[in-house]
Amino acid sequence: MNEASSKRPTRTRFILVAWLCGLAGVLYLDRVCMQQAIAPIKAELNLTNTQISYALMAFTLAYGIFEMPTGRLGDRIGSRFVLTRIVIWWSLFTALTGAAWGFSALIVVRFLFGAGEAGAFPNAARVISRWFPAHERGRVQGIMLTAAQLGGVAAPTVAAELIQFIGWRWAFVVFGMLGVIWAFGFWCWFRDDPAKDPRVNAEELAIIQGGGPPPSAHVEPIPWKAVLSNSGLWLLAVVIVCSSFNSYLYYSWFSNYLEVAHKLTNRQAGRLSSLVLAGSAIGVLSGGMVADRILKGRLPVVWGRRLLGCGTYLLAAGCLMLAVRAEEPRTLAMLAGLSCLCVQLTLPTWWSATIEQSGKHVGALFGLLNMIGLIGALCSQWYVGALSDARKAAGFKGREQWDPMFDLFVVVLLVGSLAWLLYRKRPLP
Repeated sequence: MNEASSKRPTRTRFILVAWLCGLAGVLYLDRVCMQQAIAPIKAELNLTNTQISYALMAFTLAYGIFEMPTGRLGDRIGSRFVLTRIVIWWSLFTALTGAAWGFSALIVVRFLFGAGEAGAFPNAARVISRWFPAHERGRVQGIMLTAAQLGGVAAPTVAAELIQFIGWRWAFVVFGMLGVIWAFGFWCWFRDDPAKDPRVNAEELAIIQGGGPPPSAHVEPIPWKAVLSNSGLWLLAVVIVCSSFNSYLYYSWFSNYLEVAHKLTNRQAGRLSSLVLAGSAIGVLSGGMVADRILKGRLPVVWGRRLLGCGTYLLAAGCLMLAVRAEEPRTLAMLAGLSCLCVQLTLPTWWSATIEQSGKHVGALFGLLNMIGLIGALCSQWYVGALSDARKAAGFKGREQWDPMFDLFVVVLLVGSLAWLLYRKRPLP
């Protein structure tokens, strides 16, 4: 700590927000760019929609399997090393996606990409829990998740342009380079413990710690009996399953749906996919402020979260029902974007609730819930590919082949609304 610390707090933690935003933005850029490459990959490698769904699921499966162990690793040794390793690994296999020569190679590379990306958000949650007081976390989470969504917003349009000019293989190489640059800078700048960062003075440290001792890395076993009997955690797990099932439609298949069902070009589909994901970005940015307001509001925190989650998921289901009935693609995209906005409005609140519920095992239990949530993502990716192929085999074409898939997405959003209504706050010791 600086000896010449002034009475005015330093603002090092706000610089950290920029690093977390960079992490989240590159993560979603590399994750979502795949959907724009589906059409050229299918054509060059001669793949069906179902085979593409398996390639998408390979990433999600590995991401889910390694999410909790990598979160736990951050709890044990700190997030600086773990996050740097994560970003370098995923960037390497983002680039290697462009080297895939067939279905099997694509499966292997995407699986290893998912294994590398696993643990990024649990470790980011751990960083937030150690560098920011409770009353600032909602906004920080909202800003970081907005950056993630902005990466997703940019991905379809940028990927479409890159694919147009340099092809899908070299496009993945370009995306992979961005993460390597971030990882080098983060390793040089970040420290796990703000008390050991010379750029943090005593006044800022007091704000960060909020009167309590700084949490540190630990090796205590996870209290599985308390975890398994904690209804608050399991309701949050149901919420994230529903959220992931809905979100991965837009991260994986939506652009291809617009191309095939609405007969748009790759560029047109990319722009409308970006429009939908812009709704998600607005949702999480607004949701960060809402999460902090709930903590300071007149209603009990539990009821504030229940009403927010239940109401927004109901609105999301209604918007999606209207979207699929729209004749004009832009109208469909705008309504789908509004549906995404409603769902993502609750995400910073979900983060805040999960950090509270997890006690000092934030990395591990956040990873556990994220891992469970990816069951929804896997089901979403498989369902769209398998249903579209099945309806094509039955003789359906265009919108008749694709539109019935939205019925299940509406049902899942209604289940998410019910889970939020039943939410309860039961933190672990």
